[in-house]
Amino acid sequence: MSKYYIVDDSLLPEAFGKVIEARKMIDNGEVKNVSEAVKKVGISRASYYKYKDYVYEAQQSSWQRKAVISFLLSHKSGILSKVLNSISNRDANILTINQNIPINDSASVVISLDLSQMDGTIDELIADISAIDGTNKVNLVAVE
Repeated sequence: MSKYYIVDDSLLPEAFGKVIEARKMIDNGEVKNVSEAVKKVGISRASYYKYKDYVYEAQQSSWQRKAVISFLLSHKSGILSKVLNSISNRDANILTINQNIPINDSASVVISLDLSQMDGTIDELIADISAIDGTNKVNLVAVE
């Protein structure tokens, strides 16, 4: 996710807008599940799942304010602290941290972040975390 574009929806496939509409229906509780949402908006489940993590409405108040990052940490003292300092140095705020117990000397960690005041881009933050010795498989799971 290194580049973002703001494009008039008239230039995009109709499915993109319908994916956003379906996601809103699910988030607002208007429908019980994905199947019901896609049926109401007129797209396939495959289309929904293909695009759901990649298309968003550009709303100044909430666009790209939250993110979820996952990674593996080597089971060594101080690595998570370095990751947290890296996040803090970019002025991103941590909302949640989930860390599993280390298995085979690696612990799975998932961090959700508030990016509203962040200095720099999400790609720069991921690069910062990836550069820390002992972090592996750094992945951006979702952006809202």
